[in-house]
Amino acid sequence: MKTPLQNWVRRRNPHFVIHPAVPTTWLLAFAVRTAGALMRGSLLWLRGRNPQGAMLGHNVQFNYLSRIRFGRWLKAGDHVRFSGLSTGGLTLGHNVSIGAYSQVVVSTSLQEPGEHIYIGNQVGIGEFAYLGGGGGLRIEANCIIGQYFSCHPENHCHADVDALIRLQGVTRRGIHIGPNCWIGSKVTVLDGVHIGEGCVVAAGAVVTRSMPARSVVAGVPARVISVRETSGVPAPHIAAVA
Repeated sequence: MKTPLQNWVRRRNPHFVIHPAVPTTWLLAFAVRTAGALMRGSLLWLRGRNPQGAMLGHNVQFNYLSRIRFGRWLKAGDHVRFSGLSTGGLTLGHNVSIGAYSQVVVSTSLQEPGEHIYIGNQVGIGEFAYLGGGGGLRIEANCIIGQYFSCHPENHCHADVDALIRLQGVTRRGIHIGPNCWIGSKVTVLDGVHIGEGCVVAAGAVVTRSMPARSVVAGVPARVISVRETSGVPAPHIAAVA
C-alpha cells in the first residue's frame, strides 16, 4: 500500500517520501482522510467549477465563487472561508495550502470592494490566518507561513479628531511578499509593505515598512537584524531600514 499511496501524493508533491517507520494503520487513516477531502472538493462541480484535485476540509466556504480562480491541488483545512468580492478577484496558484479556520477575504464591502488577493504556486499558510485584499495583496511562490498570520492592506484615516474615525475613509497601498520567504507564526504585515525575496520574518513580528531581499526580520515594529548570505552574491545594503 505504501508505494501506490506515495506515488499518488507525489502528483502534488514530487519530493514526498513516506518514512519507513510509518505503520500501515497510519497509511489507511491518511488515505481515508484524503479521500474524504477529495470528495468534498468534487462538490465544486455542482457549482460549475473544475475542482482540479481540490482537497477540502469540513465546512469550507467559497463566497463570490465567480471571482475566485484556483490551480491544481488546492488544500484547505476545516472552516476556511474564501471570498472573492473585489474588483480584481482572488487567485490561488497550484499546490496552495491554507490551514484550518483561516479567512482569505479580499473585502466585505459592496460600497468599496477591495482590489485583489494573489497567492502563488507552492505557498503554504498555517491555521487561523487572516488575509485581506483591500489595497491588493500578493504573495509570491514558494513561501512558507506559520499560524495566525495576518495581512491588512489598508489603513483607516484618523486625522480629524472632531470626526468619527469610522467615517473618515481609508487609504490603500497594498502588500507584496516576494518569493521563497519564511514567515513565522503570529506575524502581522501592514499596508504599504514590500517584503523582498528570500526573507525570514521571526514569529510575532509586526512589519510596518518594506524589507530588502534576504533580510532576517524581527521585532515590534519589525527591523532587519541580519542578512542571509549567499555564496558569491553580495548582501544587499540595509542601512536605510536597519
